[in-house]
Parts: sequence; C-alpha cells; structure tokens
Amino acid sequence: MQTVDALVECPVPESFRVRQLAGMFDVPLEEKLTRRFQVQLPAEDAPWQVGMIVGDSGSGKSTVARTAYGSRLVQRFHWKRDQAVIDGFGSSNSTRTITQALVAVGLSSPIAWCQRYRSLSTGQQFRADVARGMLARGNLIALDEFTSVVDRTTARMGCMALRRAIDRQQLSKKLVAVTCHRDAIPWLRPDWVLDMNSGQLTRRCLRPPQLQLAIHRCSRDLWPMFAPHHYLDGKLNPAARCYVGLVEDRPAVFAATLNNFRKNHLRVTRLVTLPTYQGVGLGGRMLDELADHLTTEGATHIHISGSHPAVVAHCNRSAKWVFRQLLKTGRRRSGMYRDNPHWKTSTGRAVATFCFAGRSQVD
Repeated sequence: MQTVDALVECPVPESFRVRQLAGMFDVPLEEKLTRRFQVQLPAEDAPWQVGMIVGDSGSGKSTVARTAYGSRLVQRFHWKRDQAVIDGFGSSNSTRTITQALVAVGLSSPIAWCQRYRSLSTGQQFRADVARGMLARGNLIALDEFTSVVDRTTARMGCMALRRAIDRQQLSKKLVAVTCHRDAIPWLRPDWVLDMNSGQLTRRCLRPPQLQLAIHRCSRDLWPMFAPHHYLDGKLNPAARCYVGLVEDRPAVFAATLNNFRKNHLRVTRLVTLPTYQGVGLGGRMLDELADHLTTEGATHIHISGSHPAVVAHCNRSAKWVFRQLLKTGRRRSGMYRDNPHWKTSTGRAVATFCFAGRSQVD
C-alpha cells in the first residue's frame, strides 16, 4: 500500500477586482485556493491488474493520479496527422502485436487500422488510444477521462472488451482508469476502486455482466448497416439467407449463409459485428448459436472460411469448430468461375477453414 499526498496550490493574481470580490463575498483566497489530498493506493507490485480512481468533477482524481503515476497518466495520445492508425504504435511493436491489441480492445476492422486517427469515429478513437496505452513502454498506464468522450453504450462495450482481453492475458499491462463515470465499474470490473468523493479505497471481485443476444432471420435490407464494416467488400450474394443478432433490441451482429452446392451443406459467407459491439465476443456467439440452430433445422455440414484474426482465434479456441485447412496464398480461380470477374476469390491472402463439430462434441 502506498500513501499519496498531493498538494494543489493556485497563486492568486493581484488586482483591484480580485481583492474587491474577496471583500464582497468574504472569501479567504489563500485558504480556498490551496487543497491537500491524502489517500491510499495499492502498491504497483501488488497482485492486481485493473484499478479505478472515480469521483465527481473537481474531486482531485487527476491530481492524485498525476502524483502517483507521473508521466504515465495520459488523457489522449498524439497521432500524426497523415499517419495510419497501424503506424502510430512505434517501431518497437510488430504488426502482429499491434493488430492483436486492436482486436483485443474491440477495434477489429482492418479498414479502420488503415485510416488516419482523425478519420475514425469518437468510439474508435477511444479504443485506439486504449490499445496504444496498453502497448506503451512500462508495466503500468493510467488513462485520464476514461470513457468520458463516448456514449455510454460504447463505454460499456469498450470496458467489457478491455477487461475480457486482460483476463485472457492478451494484454498484460496494469491499467488505472481515472473517470467520473461510475457506470463503468461493473463492466471494467476493477480489482480496486478509489472513490475520491469519500476518500475510501475498496477492493472488488465482480462477476462479468452477461449480454443477451437474440438471433432472428432478417431481410437483406439490414445489410447496408453492416456492409461498411466488413473487412472484404460490401457485396452480399442475392441467394444468401440473412440473420441478425440483437442486443437490447438493437442490431449488433449480422450473419449470412449460402448453400454449398450440396443439400444441407452450408457456408457462413458473412459475419459482421458493428464497431460499438466489437471485442466482447458477440461475433463468436453469433457464429456458434447460429450453427447450433441450423443444425437443428437439418444442416449436416457447416463451415466458415476467413482471414480475420478474431474469427480465426475464436474457432481455434472453440470446441465447436474443427480446423480443416489453411490456404496460405488463398484460393485460385478455377472451373466455371475462372473468367468471371464478379466472382471474388481469396487469391493472395491466407485463409483458414473450420467446420462445425456440432453439439455432441461439447456436451
């Protein structure tokens, strides 16, 4: 345990009006413009991974964090104006490490990785800053104004994605979130919370919140909402059967299947999660639960082929999916599709194929 003693002093500019106001309201300026904060924080080498300093505006959150963590307290990072996000992490991190961190915090779109930081949405910028902080040098990062610039749904999903990645040891750095938003606590699940309103330090062990995912058949009219976020292109086969996953009655995940040239053989041809809901496992849940449902409807073979690291990682972890093949340079055009320019192939990129093992493999 460490004691943080922070003294804030604000010098009073000498002027006639300042003294006039002090006299009018009988304000002892020297006393009012000096404030001391004395609080307890867990030692950095103690067994914790995520901490939070929370309190109302003006309660001394940033002052205490700055005293305790110095230059490791960051509000927002500086990103070069004409640099892609993927290039903003420094030369010490490999492309693989950077993309893994971005996927872990829920910024899962390769399209977003190649854009300038200023071109991203506010929610995507928040996740990019978190990923950069978690890959910064040192074993601890403190993020000031945590979730303050995003809507509360994005904040909740971002917190859940970050904690999920930390629990899976995808991110190893210790994190201290400094915020005035108490609604982030059950989603980030900090190991300790310092409440600046009361000065009390408490340790917590909260269960992860459960998101309810409702899957329904839908028309292709919903596809334009998801198309910009697919990592390949925005086309959808006219014969595709479409499904949507709802979270709190809002569209969050989209999936589409195609008949794979044989009766009851299906291929998952599209799986897209909206940026707000990325990083919390909804895409994997959608894939598993949809495959279960299609199996009960009579499908005997279901497979998915893809290059996206989140899809590959989920299928590798899940007992419901069995790895079938890896095409390191993709699939070449052949047969009746050799000369068809509208038939998109995976030539030039690595593609992994997984087959659904069914309920019997996991029950």
